Amino acid sequence: MEDIKELINQTINRVVLERGKSMKTRYRPPLLGYASAGNPLFQQLKTAVGPEHLLPQDLLSGAATVVCFYLPFTGELVKNNREHAYVARSWAEAYIETNTLISLCCEELATTLAAYGIAAAWQKPTHNFDPAKLSAQWSHKHIAYICGMGTFGVHQMLITPYGCAGRFGSLVIDRTLTPSPQPAEQFCFYHRNGSCLNCVKKCPSGALTREGLDKQKCYSYLLEVDAFFADLGLCDACGKCACCGPCAVID
Repeated sequence: MEDIKELINQTINRVVLERGKSMKTRYRPPLLGYASAGNPLFQQLKTAVGPEHLLPQDLLSGAATVVCFYLPFTGELVKNNREHAYVARSWAEAYIETNTLISLCCEELATTLAAYGIAAAWQKPTHNFDPAKLSAQWSHKHIAYICGMGTFGVHQMLITPYGCAGRFGSLVIDRTLTPSPQPAEQFCFYHRNGSCLNCVKKCPSGALTREGLDKQKCYSYLLEVDAFFADLGLCDACGKCACCGPCAVID
């Protein structure tokens, strides 16, 4: 069991190292988490995210474990976007490059695990959501939460022990692995002791408030960013709430 976890860890690290050589974006070491495919929290996502949210068994017959990985951005990239008057081009490039890298990690993991008789299935990193409801069919950040990888902040992103400035990928496999424990502490400083609301203060669209997130307002702004970086490809990314606070990068 632990040998398979080590295989997964080594595979993701290898792909990030090898494939990353041809990318501008750099990452800190990946973080991994695991959950039983039978965890009742997956069923609750049909309420928390939307009724269309898939279950692990919808992705893979015989689903036993959900594997999630987090690719944390470097402090330099975070600093670039935090200090930029708009959205840093490096952040926009990182969004697109990381989408590609997550898919490559999933593809390589599926191939590697197949050699051990383990089947795997996954969903693409993003743009698998209902454009009207803005609810995902497979929300990687919620999957990461169930896999014990962090706690949600006011900005409604998952804050891991490495921070929240990064991206998640996930797979469903038909091999039982030990689930990861839930965090013992709250990583959002506002939820912990009320000491921070940087994400709300720095939201450029005004979509984020202490009471919640106006998804439509946020997405309208993201589409403006996409139009600004039209030469890069689909790039509906802002990241200001992920970069502006102490939860962005945790060492």
